[in-house]
Amino acid sequence: MLKKLSWCFFLVILFSEPTIADLPDFTQMVKANGTAIVNISTTQKAAPEVDAGLRQQLPEGIPPEMEELFKHFLENPNGAPGGGGGGGLGPEEMQSLGSGFIISPDGFILTNHHVVKDASEIMVRLTDRRELIAKLIGSDARTDIALLKVDATGLPVVKIGSPAQLQVGEWVLAIGSPFGFEQSATAGIVSAKGRSLPGGNYVPFIQTDVAINPGNSGGPLFNMKGEVVGINSQIYSRTGGFMGLSFSIPMDIAMNVVNQIKSHGKASHGWLGVQIQDVTRQLAESFGMKRPQGALVSKILPSSPAEKAGLQIGDIITEFNGQQIEKSGDLPPMVGVTPINESATLTIIRQGDTEKVDFKVGLLPEQDEKIIESKVEKKPTNKLGISVSDLTPEQREALQNINGGVLVQDVTKGAARDAGIMRGDIILRIQNTVIADVDDFNKMIKKFDAGKSVALLVQRRGSPIFLALKIAK
Repeated sequence: MLKKLSWCFFLVILFSEPTIADLPDFTQMVKANGTAIVNISTTQKAAPEVDAGLRQQLPEGIPPEMEELFKHFLENPNGAPGGGGGGGLGPEEMQSLGSGFIISPDGFILTNHHVVKDASEIMVRLTDRRELIAKLIGSDARTDIALLKVDATGLPVVKIGSPAQLQVGEWVLAIGSPFGFEQSATAGIVSAKGRSLPGGNYVPFIQTDVAINPGNSGGPLFNMKGEVVGINSQIYSRTGGFMGLSFSIPMDIAMNVVNQIKSHGKASHGWLGVQIQDVTRQLAESFGMKRPQGALVSKILPSSPAEKAGLQIGDIITEFNGQQIEKSGDLPPMVGVTPINESATLTIIRQGDTEKVDFKVGLLPEQDEKIIESKVEKKPTNKLGISVSDLTPEQREALQNINGGVLVQDVTKGAARDAGIMRGDIILRIQNTVIADVDDFNKMIKKFDAGKSVALLVQRRGSPIFLALKIAK
């Protein structure tokens, strides 16, 4: 009888509904930190070329201060990440709304760069309804961090925590002003860490499922200790609203930028001078690797630290100063936070051998390279399902005097199309062998047996990328 009772008790515990006590309680955290969260509005000169077509796509009934934000999301219809600030589309000025939080009693405030970008005036509203004009101390577009200062003392502040201690599945809380609704608290869990996003190469984002919407940008992300571990920066959305994918800038990255801005007026980032990509399963096979890992070097910029150190196209970077590089997105944040002129060591795989490469971290240039396209003409198709031709002198000049390579004129059904090769691509290398012209290309492809994976270095719209092509059987 006793055994039966024990078994029944076990089943009751196993299948019972969770109680309120099992769920996190954020009430004290909101009370303790809410006063340090601010609403930010800016005045900006509107761009003269506001797109009337995008204006027609705006949802009906949205407030004017949110129109510019929705325009930002409509410009990314395929779900590209977008920020959470907002603004109107007035002919002369526009109001942008965002969030921020106070990090020192004397008035230093953190927010996103995109919230205050190009602002002629920045207004900060405190929870006690005071409105203060803020001065922009400095901002950094690459990390999307901005530091403001208001003329006040004795202000409430947040406590800064360590994002390194965060674990996937841990509860987190956001406080901000979505759609202008101030002091809105939303909660969720950490979905992933170290996410790489387009345009955010120097930030290993914290991904959460916390409800973040336009106006939340620049607000804090708290852990369960009531510490700020991130700054809410972007959402991934096809509609401009919350879809369960929110991204925050880790506070160690943010505070590094803050300290640089306070000391030098701007932030600087370490630079290696390479273009990299992930190693896919097919590429790993073509390079003779046991598994996909590391950052594959597809381009080395002239006069860069990488060129001076002797790094080569086709090298696979697996470690930076002893830290593992599992995917290409791991490398830029590591290099970016390393002090300029500091010595660093890369572990690479080159032609199947593991080597060490030492280099001095450079200063990331301000301007990105321009992308140049070329025109194409058709030629006969080869056995891979592509037609190629030599580059004309005019085309080489347009492509900044590119050395070697053949131009893909057309792609039909076959191995090349399956690998993602496109019309207009320039094939620079096959299995790390430089392709000088069409004769080189034809000789190389005859060497490979059917079923073999081959790595091709292709330049597309000014940017090189490795593609794995499997020779058809």
